[in-house]
Amino acid sequence: MERITYQDIPSGMFENLMAIENSLNNSVIDVKLLELIRLRASQKNGCSYCVDMHYKELKHLGETELRLSSLCVWESTPYFSEKERAILALTESLTYIDTSPLSNEMHETLATLFSKEEICYIALAISQINTWNRLMKVFEFTPGNYKVNH
Repeated sequence: MERITYQDIPSGMFENLMAIENSLNNSVIDVKLLELIRLRASQKNGCSYCVDMHYKELKHLGETELRLSSLCVWESTPYFSEKERAILALTESLTYIDTSPLSNEMHETLATLFSKEEICYIALAISQINTWNRLMKVFEFTPGNYKVNH
């Protein structure tokens, strides 16, 4: 049972969050990379509604079962590119944030693979999915009901 339904959410709240989503989806970052960020952060945060959603979005985008089922162990598989690995490492670092700054090594890796503009959008995408994950923990939307709308 949902604790807070879509109808209960204050007017403008989702619309403002969706404006950020639309900005990210229309940015220089490939949507498939954005969805990998969204799925991995949701896995780390234990957000079943968001895991369901982003798994389905990736399937719709043509992602393979092998990569989807291996995302939780991405570091020990050969299925992810250097760029994807850098993004997934950053996703995990910013999802389990601590008091230490981002390591110079991680920043240097990102800087060799992405422009400053891309790094900004990637960081925003990670922050945004963490916001959604936390909201869903409060709202407790029912997983399994999400339908891809493309």
